[in-house]
Amino acid sequence: MKRLTLMCVAACALLSPALAPAQDLVQTAGKNAKVVLDNADVRVIELNMPPGASTGMHEHKTDQLVVFLTGGTAKQTMADGKTKELTRKAGDIAWSEPVTHDTKNESKAAVRTLVIELKK
Repeated sequence: MKRLTLMCVAACALLSPALAPAQDLVQTAGKNAKVVLDNADVRVIELNMPPGASTGMHEHKTDQLVVFLTGGTAKQTMADGKTKELTRKAGDIAWSEPVTHDTKNESKAAVRTLVIELKK
């Protein structure tokens, strides 16, 4: 019985990250993310991602705009494991619907962006 219980606990521990809901960007990106505005309409997050840094798997529950303050190259990994390469220039603006993903800065320099999450 002890062995069966131990196996169940081990299986739950291994599966729980896959079953857990994705976290918020500010939590997963840590010191690289800072909320600069949060009101009833929008939440604006400033990201400063050093070379090689990753946001961690996170979820955007609403539509958003991403304003690229600097250019760079990144690799996005979606919740299903699919990846895509992105190249952006300073001043580019991207629209995104709700999504769960991780973004890794593959540039040789830091990439700064503003993520504007729409609340309405």
